[in-house]
Amino acid sequence: MQRCKWCNLNNPKYVAYHDKEWGRLNKDDHYLFEMLILESFQAGLSWECILNKREYFLEAYDNFDIEKICVYDENKIKSLCANKKIIRHKLKIQASINNAKIFKTIIQEFGSFYNYLSSFTKGKIIYETNKVQNNLSDTIADDLQKRGMKFTGSKIIYAYLQATGFINSHEKDCYLYRSNKQDSFEN
Repeated sequence: MQRCKWCNLNNPKYVAYHDKEWGRLNKDDHYLFEMLILESFQAGLSWECILNKREYFLEAYDNFDIEKICVYDENKIKSLCANKKIIRHKLKIQASINNAKIFKTIIQEFGSFYNYLSSFTKGKIIYETNKVQNNLSDTIADDLQKRGMKFTGSKIIYAYLQATGFINSHEKDCYLYRSNKQDSFEN
């Protein structure tokens, strides 16, 4: 089976991620939250680096329990900054806590983060390749930043939308490639 060129076939975690997660629509707020936090840590790094540390992030971030993360204090920040198994970037760590609070507020406003994202997509999946941002990612990034989120620029949000299946970008030679579809999320 051919896969997208970016998928490192020598890394079983990357192959599994490509085959079972990337580009598949996921409506679960817990998953959407986890991916938003991980994507924000990717800024300036490769996704493979983040993916290889994912299990350590899960452990360090209490399995991405939003309630716990929203109340992380300075001691927890120090602990995360000292954890050599994750990305120890203090501004990203602080942003993850801030973003958790905003994520929770968005859920309260829209009923779910999926509903929030769908309000921009009108219930459609976008099928496109060879892009790193588009008008949709620009718009969502602008809105998230107006709400106070950090490390959520258009390129990060585009990668997030690809990861969570709102944008399907499997390459033409990939066995998961689909094109010219405007499927409703409800299908």
